[in-house]
Amino acid sequence: MKHVSILIPQGDVSVVNIMGSYQVLGAANEQYQRQHRKPLFEIDLVGFGAVGSAKPGAAQIMPTKWWKEVLLTDLIIIPAVHDDPALVIRENQELLQFVTQHYKNGATVSSMCIGAYLLAASGLLNGKNCSVHWQHAPYLQAMFPQVQVKGERLITDQQGIITSGGAYAFTNLLIYLVEKYGGRELAVLISKLFMIDIDRKYQSVYQLFAGQKEHRDETVLQVQEYIENNIGDKFTIDELAQNHNLVRRTLERRFRSATGNSIIEYTQKVRMEAAKINLEKGRKTVSEVMYDCGYTDSKAFRDVFKKCVGLSPLEYRKKYMMEVDKKSSLL
Repeated sequence: MKHVSILIPQGDVSVVNIMGSYQVLGAANEQYQRQHRKPLFEIDLVGFGAVGSAKPGAAQIMPTKWWKEVLLTDLIIIPAVHDDPALVIRENQELLQFVTQHYKNGATVSSMCIGAYLLAASGLLNGKNCSVHWQHAPYLQAMFPQVQVKGERLITDQQGIITSGGAYAFTNLLIYLVEKYGGRELAVLISKLFMIDIDRKYQSVYQLFAGQKEHRDETVLQVQEYIENNIGDKFTIDELAQNHNLVRRTLERRFRSATGNSIIEYTQKVRMEAAKINLEKGRKTVSEVMYDCGYTDSKAFRDVFKKCVGLSPLEYRKKYMMEVDKKSSLL
C-alpha cells in the first residue's frame, strides 16, 4: 500500500486540485480493493501552518494530518496556489522542507499546474523537464532558468519528479498516477468512471500565442511587429537586421534574450497562431490557410503546425471548426 500526501499549501490553494485528487485516487483505491482485496493507497490531506479563513465563496479544507505527523510517504501531490509565486514560496518554507526531505527518502513528488513554482523552489527540478500551464511557461523559465520547462507537454516524469500542465489537466495526471501504481486496467476503468481522456500527451493544442513583449528592447519590439503584420510575406533574418542597422548575429542575440525564442521560432509561432484562427473559422481550405501564412510547401507547413500545435492542420480543423450544420444539430 502506497501512502499519498496531498499537500495543502498556505495561500489561495486550488480546492479543485486537492479534492479532485482525493476523490479520484479514493475511487481508484476502492476499485483496486474490490479486485485485489487489499487497498492500493492510504491518502492524507497534509496541512502546513494554521488553517486560515477561506475567501468569500471559497471552500475551506481541513487536513487529516499535519506535516510533522507524516513520517513516511510514497507520493506527494503539490496543487496549484493562485497567488504571486514569490509570495507563495516565502509562505511555504515548511512545505519545501517537507518535500525535499521526503524526496531524499524515496518519495515521488508531483505538481499540478502552477504548483510547479513551489516544486521548482525546492531545487528538485533543476536540470529536469517540467510541465506547467502553458501561459506560465515563460515566467517559470525566467524565474528558474535551471529548469527545463516544457510548456507544450501535458505531463513530464523524470527521476521521481512528475509535473502536469494547467487547469483541468490535473485529471490526466491523476489517471497517469493510477496507472503508475495500479496498472493499466485500473487506469482505464477510472478514466471511464470520471470520463477523463486517457493518454493525452500535449497541451500545445490549447495554447494561445500572443507574443512575448514584456521587455524594453524597442528594436526587438519593432521586429516582432513587422513579423506579425507581414505573416504571409517572405523575408530573411539578414533583411530584418539590415532594416534596423544591425548585424545578423546581434539581432538574433537580442531577439532571443528579449523573447526567449529565436526569430525563426517566433515567426513560426505567429504564423501557426494565425493558421489556427483561420482553420477554426472554416472559411478556407488548409491549402489556402497555408499560403496565407507564407508557406508554399504543404509538408513543411504540416510539420511545423504539428510541432507547434500537436495536431495536423486537418485534424485541428475537424476538431475546432464549428460548421453551420453542426451548430444547428446542437440546438
